[in-house]
Amino acid sequence: MKKQFSLSRWIDEFGFVTRKYAPLMILISLVIFFSITTPNFMTAKNLVIIIRQVSFAAISAVGMMFVMIGGAIDLSLGSQIVLTNIVLSILMVDYKVPMALAIPLILVLGTLLGTINGFLAVKLKIHPLIITLGTASIYKGIGYILAHSRNIMGFPDAFRWFGQGFIGPIPVPIVVMIIVALIGSFILTRTYFGRYIFALGGNEEAARLAGVNVDAMKVILFAICGFITSITSVLLLSRVFAGQTSTGQGLEFDCLTAALLGGVSFKGGEGTIFGLITGILIIGVLNNAMQLASFPDFSQNVVKGAVLLIAVGFDVYQKNRKAKETVAKVAA
Repeated sequence: MKKQFSLSRWIDEFGFVTRKYAPLMILISLVIFFSITTPNFMTAKNLVIIIRQVSFAAISAVGMMFVMIGGAIDLSLGSQIVLTNIVLSILMVDYKVPMALAIPLILVLGTLLGTINGFLAVKLKIHPLIITLGTASIYKGIGYILAHSRNIMGFPDAFRWFGQGFIGPIPVPIVVMIIVALIGSFILTRTYFGRYIFALGGNEEAARLAGVNVDAMKVILFAICGFITSITSVLLLSRVFAGQTSTGQGLEFDCLTAALLGGVSFKGGEGTIFGLITGILIIGVLNNAMQLASFPDFSQNVVKGAVLLIAVGFDVYQKNRKAKETVAKVAA
């Protein structure tokens, strides 16, 4: 028997497809638009520059995504980078600690900073947004104190490879981004741990009743975020090749914007690595196009702020729409 055409069903299905692939559609539209309007945008060299520029934020954004899917948020990422890159600089330059020892120590420090965030959020029962705003100020302040208002220079030349080197024709930061993204995607989609993360963000009480150690999961997610952020710190320091307190500041907002643009819900329980990378590429394309068009820095900040607000608004709209659909189904 032939099914009757239903306009309402077609609209619902089209709407689902549109929402699912909206980030990709936006990215493609931006690339086409700037290819036409901005000279030198659509060149192989510039496209590699875009991907390399966003690779640093993309790595940290994977960590942010784990926390957000679990129903929390970490606004201390930039400050963690400030502290870890200064400590790494002091270890390698002032104390001549070998690179093979200094880098693992910084990865441990980053994990510790994330663990502190998670522990405070769990024990104090305060929203992670407030906790991480507080720890962000603390981490940044410690970084400033340790730096003594100086740019720390004098790294071994071998350290350049992490931020400026290549593996074949591909820049190292891009390779690291791909590896982190693939591992993150595997964990979220192919492991029980990934299912627990989605369960935690989707319904914390239901996850608790199902046997998930909710408090431990939260701490672990923040620890993972701190570990991944410390990887970004190493790459950024190698790229800049000078320990600076300005390195990494504001990175958390790029990560948050990318996550929301890519479909990660502000309330948790939703998100994909593909969507996240698409979101970070949208930001990268916008930044690059504005730089090519010689937009002043403050204008770029206005655009990035507007994009963040739009992303948050779209997330809220989707949540409200789904809530109404659920109520309608129950009522029917």
